[in-house]
Amino acid sequence: MRKNLVVVMDDIAAIRIAKDTTFAMLLEGQRRGYELFYLNEDRLYLDGASTRATMQPVQVRDDASDWFELGSVVDRALGSDDLVLMRSDPPVDADYLFATYLLEQAEQAGAMVVNRPRALRDFNEKLAIARFPDLMPETLVSSDAARIKQFVRKRGKAVLKPLDGMGGRGIFLADGDDRNLNVIVETLTDNGRHLAMAQQFLPEITDGDKRILVVQGRPVPFLLARIPVGDDFRGNLARGGRGEGRELGDSDRAIAEAVGPLLVENGIAFAGLDVIGDRLTEINVTSPTCVRELDAQFGINIISDLFDAIDS
Repeated sequence: MRKNLVVVMDDIAAIRIAKDTTFAMLLEGQRRGYELFYLNEDRLYLDGASTRATMQPVQVRDDASDWFELGSVVDRALGSDDLVLMRSDPPVDADYLFATYLLEQAEQAGAMVVNRPRALRDFNEKLAIARFPDLMPETLVSSDAARIKQFVRKRGKAVLKPLDGMGGRGIFLADGDDRNLNVIVETLTDNGRHLAMAQQFLPEITDGDKRILVVQGRPVPFLLARIPVGDDFRGNLARGGRGEGRELGDSDRAIAEAVGPLLVENGIAFAGLDVIGDRLTEINVTSPTCVRELDAQFGINIISDLFDAIDS
């Protein structure tokens, strides 16, 4: 086992610990005796060929009113004593990509980085489903407004979303005769400057947008169905969706088992698959969530299984 757990994440003071998977990782790392270090991605830097981190020791406790305590700043190279968890949230912008290059250099110095930096670049969370054409819904990725509008009108209804978002941000549901369709497409593509995704609307969303967690290629036996509430079509918990834990169904397990080997092959130890009905809509590899909800409902410890798999 490595000595240090270095967690690259967003502001620890702003998290909601009841729902934060990265916090579950910190708790489990502390329980296992790692020395914990916390930093934001912009605190990584390269000095010659060495990736260094300006970070702080951190202690955590499962107390929603007082969940962390930071120590004095430490500045050092990352190396063979370090297990590094890259948990910064999207967007996967230029700064995020640069951080993965620095973490790849840390790998060369012996650090273990989860998920693997190259995979974080190669697996766009929206586009990666194209590797599994038999599992995905009808999908179009384009910056061409006419092509996107034709896709929507042909299907009568479609979900339109950016390629770099998370948590339901910037997602639209449009009908073929929607008077706002032009504006939606212009907004998402920035008037044809950027690619956007259009997906067939899946009415099974009323039964939940299912999050299936995959640890080292194997699905957790329970999923969290995120069910839309009120007049919102999105099931994302960040948009008010209701989370409901369930056992994996046969089609859910089949999807996870089809995707799992490719994840392992590419160094993705922890992923979240989004499934509506029997269609795979996203493969989340940057900062998959829903661990805390499933652990609480089913009395399990998903992150313990992850640590067993990656640093035994």
